[in-house]
Amino acid sequence: MPNVIRELLKNRFSYLLALPAVLYVFIFSYATYPYLVIAFQQFNYQKGILHSNWIGFRNFEFFFKSSDAWLVMSNTIKLNLLFLFFGTIAAIGLAVLFNEIRQRIFIKLAQSTMIFPSFLSWIIVSYLMYMLFKTDAGLMNHTIEAFGGESQNWYSKPEAWPWLLTAMKIWKEAGMGSIIYLAAITGIDQALYESADIDGASRWRKIWSITLPLLAPTAAILTLLNLGKIFYGDFGMIYAIIGDNGVLYPTTDVIDTYVFRALRQIGDPSNAAAIGLFQSVVGFILVYLVNWLTRRFYKEGALY
Repeated sequence: MPNVIRELLKNRFSYLLALPAVLYVFIFSYATYPYLVIAFQQFNYQKGILHSNWIGFRNFEFFFKSSDAWLVMSNTIKLNLLFLFFGTIAAIGLAVLFNEIRQRIFIKLAQSTMIFPSFLSWIIVSYLMYMLFKTDAGLMNHTIEAFGGESQNWYSKPEAWPWLLTAMKIWKEAGMGSIIYLAAITGIDQALYESADIDGASRWRKIWSITLPLLAPTAAILTLLNLGKIFYGDFGMIYAIIGDNGVLYPTTDVIDTYVFRALRQIGDPSNAAAIGLFQSVVGFILVYLVNWLTRRFYKEGALY
């Protein structure tokens, strides 16, 4: 105990800086654990969690017996895999490009430009997308017509939206994601590059043989962490851009938006809690399973 107190006093300003994040995680992640029991109750606001009636797994039946359950689950997995795969490639690619640029003024301008979209809300991005893809005066349709094509009603083409959402996800978040990989690149021993220079390796060869292999453990760990959220749709993104456009539901409706609409109509928080618990359990199992496989075949990329 004295050692803990000594450590807190010695690095008090560092711990004070981390305190808001620690409190946020404690309140919204750990302090909410007792409320998971409402997933197995017919929750009543007046009775509270201690006196509400227990109904077992009936809240889970609300989702799994729905005709749309498998559709929204497959959409959630498919969109998250697209975001994860192409987002990782884009973030690594940007990090490598930033590392290879030697003009300091240009790299600062480029990094600021790529990171800026991360600070925009999805509401603002949804309006930008509407200006790009609206039928009558959208920039995309004007461009297509300029090259002799026919304008498209993009908001009635569900097959196009997984790719449009992926492009927007990359545009908004790849710049911020590249910072992690750029930090990993700066930690690579420069003697490796100097040895490659002596051997006459080109810049592309050094990227392929040194940079990318040494980035693989970081990419594997971040992928493992993201796999834990593969059953969670990006609600803020999907609802801001798609909203209640039922035409696009076949390819864009995810678990979170489906449960949100059901909660608005039914008003039962127990159903939402049941689906949230299901998402968390599946995410935990996926992280554990994939980490076990990673530790077995690629130890450097395992979390534990």
